[in-house]
Amino acid sequence: MGSTTKGSRIRQTGLVLVGVIAGVLVSLNFQAIAQRDRSPLPIEELRAFTEVFGAIKANYVEPVEDKKLISEAINGMLTGLDPHSAYLDADAFKELQVGTQGQFGGLGIEVGMEDGFVKVVSPIEDTPAYRAGVKPNDLIIKLDETPVKGMTLNDAVKKMRGKPNTNITLTISRKGDPQVIVITLQRAIIRVQSVKSKVVEPGFGYVRVSQFQEATAENLVKALDGLYKQGPLKGLVLDLRNDPGGLLYGAVAISATFLPQKALVVSTDGRTEDAKRKYFASPDDYLRGGGRDDFLRNLPAAVKNVPMVVLVNGGSASASEIVAGALQDYKRATVMGTQSFGKGSVQTIMPLGNSTAIKLTTARYYTPNGRSIQAKGITPDIIVEEPGASTVARLREADLTRHLINPRDKQAAEKAEKEAGEAADRAAAAAKAAKSATADDPSKKPIELGSKDDFQLMQALAHLKGEKVVGQPPKTVAAETKTPGG
Repeated sequence: MGSTTKGSRIRQTGLVLVGVIAGVLVSLNFQAIAQRDRSPLPIEELRAFTEVFGAIKANYVEPVEDKKLISEAINGMLTGLDPHSAYLDADAFKELQVGTQGQFGGLGIEVGMEDGFVKVVSPIEDTPAYRAGVKPNDLIIKLDETPVKGMTLNDAVKKMRGKPNTNITLTISRKGDPQVIVITLQRAIIRVQSVKSKVVEPGFGYVRVSQFQEATAENLVKALDGLYKQGPLKGLVLDLRNDPGGLLYGAVAISATFLPQKALVVSTDGRTEDAKRKYFASPDDYLRGGGRDDFLRNLPAAVKNVPMVVLVNGGSASASEIVAGALQDYKRATVMGTQSFGKGSVQTIMPLGNSTAIKLTTARYYTPNGRSIQAKGITPDIIVEEPGASTVARLREADLTRHLINPRDKQAAEKAEKEAGEAADRAAAAAKAAKSATADDPSKKPIELGSKDDFQLMQALAHLKGEKVVGQPPKTVAAETKTPGG
């Protein structure tokens, strides 16, 4: 899910046909809007609203539907609160629900925007796009007969979305090819693999969690079981870099995977009683609904004690920070990498009864030791810089306009708010510089996470082996600026 701030144009990425997926949404608690005691309605302000509504209806240069005006007014109320509250129309609400399930109907392309065109970041293996030969850095310039220039990323995603077994034609411009490429693809069910694992060296396992979906914790258990079937582990790396978050109970389950039973994982605090909660490493808190088997019972016993490193960076947000914070507070794992994003708020989905909903920030969350990471992030135990860190500035929660202040660090948060515009400008400039630096030099392309060229992973392995950890990569490698928005 992409976010924008004043003075900056942030490159957005998402999975085609998911669009704005769970992003850094922590809590997907579907609640009806209860009829609680409310303050009297502000009559004067409502009168002003109706006057503006009437003026638009009577005088705007073109006719405007009542539904559009009301929807935009609701959206304005919510987006004016903080970067993560929002109005979800029928399409956005459905899209959010589908995105958290980890499968959708589409083409299988991770995309962003560049110069007004849809840019392919990466095709997903074994999908229609991958099989048709769509390549990273391809620019999609037409969808069927509709030019992409001028579309938003979300509009383009909606255009590419569709039922399985239906067709769409992509017109692609590829660097080095003087002719445009026209490909007709048949949409299919795309299943996003949120957990990947492998043995990187004998005795050392690697698990990457890219997003917290409904089945992520169960898939993690399967991945760990698969690693231990290859032999006992001397160390384990849990990679949460660039993981924008997702479902709260998924974060509790993944934390519970490595923590003692009934250990406090995270607490939330808000104005209402149901926003004041504590979540423990207990089936009552990580199993959604009754009647489900406790999948953590199938864990290899050694998982609870294996030496661990958790990798985080500026793209690790929300649910990722819950896991990293819990494992850090209990000293269960060494957190390594760079400062995380700093989203310490909880959003609740409240259906409106007409296929729409609001996503409302209802609480802040706190690590087991009572830390709020809002607008601060998780500070690693060992700082290991990312390749390109000297030239690329990541946007974080503190850089977003109207972000919630940290109740435990108000002075620093207020200072961050004042500097948000400058930070956004610096990030935009860094992104432009990074783009220029990587345009013609294949050796400076972003490193594949989990590969032998992954500097931070290699340092994590060194730490697990008791070897010296190097905090700076030997060479600066430029990378794109990204943010997990909300």
